[in-house]
Amino acid sequence: MNSGICALRRFSVLILLWIPILILPARAMFFIPMDDSQTDHLKAYGVVYKILTSGHKVYWLLNYRGGSFATEAPQNFELQARVAGVEIRNITGESWNEILADIQNNNMEKVTLEKAPKIAVYTPPGKLPWDDAVTLALTYAEIEYDKIYDKEVLTGKLSGYDWLHLHHEDFTGQYSKFYRGFSNTTWYQRQKLDLERLSSSMGFSKVTDCKKAVALAIRQFVERGGFLFAMCSATNTLEIALSALGTDIVGDVYDGDGIDPRYKQKLDFNNCMAFENFQIETDPLASHFCNIDVNLVNTPMRREARDFELFDFSAKLDPVPSMLVQCHRSTITGFHGLLTSFNRNVIKKSIIVLADVPGTEMVNYIHGVVGKGQFAYLGGHDPEDYSHAVGDKPTMLELHKNSPGYRLILNNVLFPAAEKKEKKT
Repeated sequence: MNSGICALRRFSVLILLWIPILILPARAMFFIPMDDSQTDHLKAYGVVYKILTSGHKVYWLLNYRGGSFATEAPQNFELQARVAGVEIRNITGESWNEILADIQNNNMEKVTLEKAPKIAVYTPPGKLPWDDAVTLALTYAEIEYDKIYDKEVLTGKLSGYDWLHLHHEDFTGQYSKFYRGFSNTTWYQRQKLDLERLSSSMGFSKVTDCKKAVALAIRQFVERGGFLFAMCSATNTLEIALSALGTDIVGDVYDGDGIDPRYKQKLDFNNCMAFENFQIETDPLASHFCNIDVNLVNTPMRREARDFELFDFSAKLDPVPSMLVQCHRSTITGFHGLLTSFNRNVIKKSIIVLADVPGTEMVNYIHGVVGKGQFAYLGGHDPEDYSHAVGDKPTMLELHKNSPGYRLILNNVLFPAAEKKEKKT
């Protein structure tokens, strides 16, 4: 944990600008509380995003009343917030100065959000057989995003975005390892055919080769300064694909040829962003990918998803992880996914652990730096659906508008908006 924080502090190319808190002349402000007084936490992020899109700044008050927001935006945003069902208050300049003094004297920080990030969601056109928690959150909060997939990634379109989310994709090209249970279903066969056609149209003889190229392009997006957020199987399969760029780990039922008998010696964990020294499951009939995931949801060894605890960071010394864990709850109810919890034993030492199940090897939320960019991985599929099964209906966020788990997703959306400057050396 300490080595990870030190690595984050040594991040020398781009740093977030933490404006010294000054007691300013009295002026009116809008205040958006994010503690239990907030009526719709999720739509509050959408209101903040719209204010940023309009060209106005927002102050993110880390560790102050659940990570509240304040702004000097025009009066019309108060009406928009109230129409959306978001609690927003008009506070006096005197009250604002009292808030600033409170922040100055406690484990809190005021961070300036200055520009709405341009958002892309990597997602297949049909998005079967599941919905995706991030697209549900963005849609509910009314935050604009573009959908992209393999063709856009491999033709350089990522350069036009600041923030990328990965739908629960299988970057190993094994169709989520659903062969044993679903290979005869119509949706599985259609997905396989669509991916084969797409890969062929881009000059790849196998889906596995196409997905490796996509995985590498995503890593390069981060290295150039992009921010990546991924959940569920997009996290471990991306890392597996990066480790196996120079070998074949996929059985013939998926790609028509056999596994490289020397694949273990050819794996390169230096290509991975978050994990190392993990063991890959190459049995095509097995329903799990590797030992990065400790819950193994679709196997006889299945372990329950346990509630996990968000870490309490110093907002002034460690503002980056502090932003990512802002919430009105410190305990998040556990939920399953094709990957549920990360195995602490295979996480690289440079990675910041943001949340875990105390006293266990289960880590649920992590953050890291690669080149000029950063990424965050969150385990599980849907924070408000304990065990989302194939064919289940999507979660209705109208019923979960104060969801602590969904707040973690939306923290990541706002993170790239924080003001930046070149660090002087």
